[in-house]
Amino acid sequence: HFRFIEKQNLSILLLSDEEHKVIEQYGAWQKKKNYGKEYFGTVRTTFLINPEGTIKKLWEKVKVANHVDDVFQTLKNMINN
Repeated sequence: HFRFIEKQNLSILLLSDEEHKVIEQYGAWQKKKNYGKEYFGTVRTTFLINPEGTIKKLWEKVKVANHVDDVFQTLKNMINN
């Protein structure tokens, strides 16, 4: 994921969790169902975590449309308050 960070010019920390250790602790690795077949997979989730490591906002079962705007506005509101 280092190439992705560089390509996107990101200044945030991204986590690679191939063994699902962290994603399971955060509850975002769940049983899913598609066309009648059950399997475990990632539930699209966003966590806004402050520098002290406290989760300040949680978005579960995220839909991509408008999500970035919602997260950005929430972050701006937190910074301004």
